[in-house]
Amino acid sequence: MAKSLPARKILLIDAHPDPDAGHLTQTLVEAYAAGAMQGGHEVRRVRLATLDFPLLRSGHTWHHDPLPAVLQPAQDDIAKWAQHIVFFFPLWLGDMPALLKGFLEQVARPGFAFGPEGGNPMGRKGLTGRSARVVVTMGMPALVYRWYFRAHSVRSLERNILGFVGMSPVDETLIGSVESLGAEGVNRWCARLRSLGEDGR
Repeated sequence: MAKSLPARKILLIDAHPDPDAGHLTQTLVEAYAAGAMQGGHEVRRVRLATLDFPLLRSGHTWHHDPLPAVLQPAQDDIAKWAQHIVFFFPLWLGDMPALLKGFLEQVARPGFAFGPEGGNPMGRKGLTGRSARVVVTMGMPALVYRWYFRAHSVRSLERNILGFVGMSPVDETLIGSVESLGAEGVNRWCARLRSLGEDGR
């Protein structure tokens, strides 16, 4: 097993769109958080389903309008507090839920997530020094998603969004065939997430 990292500040983003409790994503968030706190790490959480924010509808809004106030604490945690960020979400229509995409579009504004450098208007990566993990649940077997579909949407998130703004390394945990996991499978994955949390990874 990899050696645990020094105590870290870890931000957990629960991106399941359903505000009702009890879904697998929330169970995995709780498992990771328990492990992280046991490992001596500081933990904060953002639950997107409880936040009411608009979708971006124009470039002007993205560049010039203020961030919705309800998202300011999350942006502040990303910018000023977190050293490691873990995203949890179910795969919907082969991609991240629209709620997570809308959140990232709002939060990753110019001047915050990136900015000009050396003549390149997007050359400065604003979130360097932070690592990330993406935890994704799905109905199909994870191997099918990874090898047949090339994990296209997760790779896009990791490369075109998280990597683009400077987060590195970005690791992933893909959990497939969720409808047939059963209690034993859920417990096995929770143990895995607790271990990752304890290690701060």
